[in-house]
Amino acid sequence: MAKKQGSLQVYTLLVQVGRGPEDGLPAKAAGAALLCYAAGHDEAEAVRETVAVLKTAGLKPLDVTGYGTRAEREAEGHEIGDGDLALMERALAENAVIVAETTVLREGESIGDASDE
Repeated sequence: MAKKQGSLQVYTLLVQVGRGPEDGLPAKAAGAALLCYAAGHDEAEAVRETVAVLKTAGLKPLDVTGYGTRAEREAEGHEIGDGDLALMERALAENAVIVAETTVLREGESIGDASDE
């Protein structure tokens, strides 16, 4: 029995990716951190779909951190800007994975070390 479309939610995921031969990252990058909004019936499904999409794009997902749904994030006091809300709505409407932000990581950097440039 298929799950109802209305039960879809959007999850915020931070995915650390390593290098692949045709990943589109800058030559000196060691990888990247991707902020993604992914639709799913639960967080596990959103993670699976996100990893599958990134692999088809030539990226190598190494680690995924889930930050919950919009409601969960707002309950924790996270402020979500209008642009991010629009991307979340798009992910839900299209049952899609949206990469909202990419932070390039250089050799020896981790997600917390990278600076926005």
